[in-house]
Amino acid sequence: MNDQVVVHVVRYKDRPNWVMRYTDPTTGKQVAKSTGTDRRKDAEKLAAQWEADIRAGRYQKGARVPWGAFRDLFIEQHLGDLAPRSRSSYVVALNAFERVVNIQWLHDATTPTVSRFRAELRNKGLRPTTVANYLRHLAASLKWAQRHGMLAEVPDCRPPKGAGLASGMKGRPITTEEFDRMLTAVPKVVAKDLDPDADDDVIDADPRVATWKFYLRGLWLSGLRLSESLTLTWEDDPDAISVDLRGRRPMLRIPAVVEKGKKNRVLPITPDFAELLETVPAARRRGRVFAVHRHAVSVSQVVCAIGKQAGVKVTDKKFASAHDLRRAFGTRWSRSLSPARLKALMRHSDIATTMRYYVEEDSEELADALFQTLDPASGNVQGNAAQTQNPPAGRKPLKNKG
Repeated sequence: MNDQVVVHVVRYKDRPNWVMRYTDPTTGKQVAKSTGTDRRKDAEKLAAQWEADIRAGRYQKGARVPWGAFRDLFIEQHLGDLAPRSRSSYVVALNAFERVVNIQWLHDATTPTVSRFRAELRNKGLRPTTVANYLRHLAASLKWAQRHGMLAEVPDCRPPKGAGLASGMKGRPITTEEFDRMLTAVPKVVAKDLDPDADDDVIDADPRVATWKFYLRGLWLSGLRLSESLTLTWEDDPDAISVDLRGRRPMLRIPAVVEKGKKNRVLPITPDFAELLETVPAARRRGRVFAVHRHAVSVSQVVCAIGKQAGVKVTDKKFASAHDLRRAFGTRWSRSLSPARLKALMRHSDIATTMRYYVEEDSEELADALFQTLDPASGNVQGNAAQTQNPPAGRKPLKNKG
């Protein structure tokens, strides 16, 4: 009988959002619920999905939806279009929730259950940022269930206090001196068989050393994420980030398929990264720009090993990684760009991320700037000296009370 169901959208004068409804073929009664949107196009999409679920027997009115059935549908219908890493994050979060609370039915995903899940994760010693990530993915999953009529109410999945980006930062921007130490440590990690007493020119001529030093410099100067850097190519490719040196300014062309924000972008290449790219002879500008391992996990492990060899620690327990080079890139350019321009350069979806991570002046540099503007002889701020001695009409000179 379900194959006879046809869902329509209607608009009631006393309701702001479109309503989707159908006539139950068994009882002859109308079944209706809000779409939660005032846009007809979006409402029609939700109605079509609801109709498909009903016809396929996936929609169960009430709360007697097995957790396993919900999970299978969510993975099949929602996660299929996501990047592998994003899919994995959802699956890990759902696995953890199932394991900790031993959930059998979807309606058992209540606020008290989620609170117990949150507390158990904290008791196991998981970091606040990890707990917050689990809860965010769980909340998104349960909201999807509610939109599809499987769950009446989404429980409170707010992360624990103190799990924000600022407090949960997993690293820090490394300094230029630390980066130089990482470059020096490259041979000891990727070419252990080289004679440590050999001349620097001999060591740098080794293809393994040259390749990895070029790659580290690329991360340092480009601000690319590790996974993005591994797709960077000299040629146009719809599935990879490509270098475009044909225009007035060098650009990166970033297709949505490899971009974290899932948008096609054209991004300016910074002058220092352009200089690095131009050191590659034109005849060799073929294929991938960085000829390191293709697998991101292997590359990440090598970069972390280099950070460890160089003794560059970014937290009490963590050595420098590829993402800490990206953080350093953002910090350097924050001193020259406005927050809005830095947000575009870093490709952050939220300006708050830019502000939290990068728009910070180093305290020592700020102190130097303050002291440099003070005239030691008069005690006045040098930039205001002329104004102090020749104030506008109607204003008296400021007295030096020192």
